[in-house]
Amino acid sequence: MAALSLLLHNLAATLWVGGMFFAYVILRPSLAETAAAERLALWQRVFTRFFPWVLAAIAVLLATGYGLLFLVLGGFGGAGLHVHVMHLTGWLMFLLFFHLYFVPWRRYRRALADGNSGDAARWLGQIRLIVLVNLVLGLLTVAVGASGRAW
Repeated sequence: MAALSLLLHNLAATLWVGGMFFAYVILRPSLAETAAAERLALWQRVFTRFFPWVLAAIAVLLATGYGLLFLVLGGFGGAGLHVHVMHLTGWLMFLLFFHLYFVPWRRYRRALADGNSGDAARWLGQIRLIVLVNLVLGLLTVAVGASGRAW
């Protein structure tokens, strides 16, 4: 069961962090020459498909992370420093994503529905900033998870 939990945990992290990397480093610059209205509509379609995967990844990360922490490591006392760091950075990422999802993402969709591309672009800028911060945190978390046992 521990091996399956670890596998699912790593797959969920890979999906979320890899998706952010693709969106920020590959897709965003590729759309630079696309007309603003088309770009705004495309980002709405992209996020509409990506965010349910992020929510599923968060559920898997929480379930498997706490399962491994308490059932395999015996709780926080039995966990190494790397697990504590992953716990902290993971929660920062979750909280940032939930803010993104319930504030700028909601307002972005509303602005697009109202035909207000200026507000939509402003909210997309906030989404982009949160994704950048979460991408950096995610890469840090993956690096800690991959190397932490060797500390």
